[in-house]
Amino acid sequence: MWRVWIILGLLLTACADFPEVDAALGGGDPNGEYLALLPFEQLVSDQDAALSDTDGDLLLARAADLRNRADGLRSPVIDPDTRDRMNDGVDQP
Repeated sequence: MWRVWIILGLLLTACADFPEVDAALGGGDPNGEYLALLPFEQLVSDQDAALSDTDGDLLLARAADLRNRADGLRSPVIDPDTRDRMNDGVDQP
């Protein structure tokens, strides 16, 4: 009986409309041409690679934040008390 409910639920969801998906897919021309594939080097050279004065400070601050997060992850996973209990082993009944 539970299989009937699963099949019925799947059938009902298959008939549902999803307006967000339809709106996203309906924006383009279905018979239009595909975009040209460009080499990676051309894509990189087309962008403005100059950094502003504040970009350097932002990158240094972000790097420091990432180092602090990494230092927090280097701590032991198992605290010493738990490690001692694990080393003692399990008493067999």
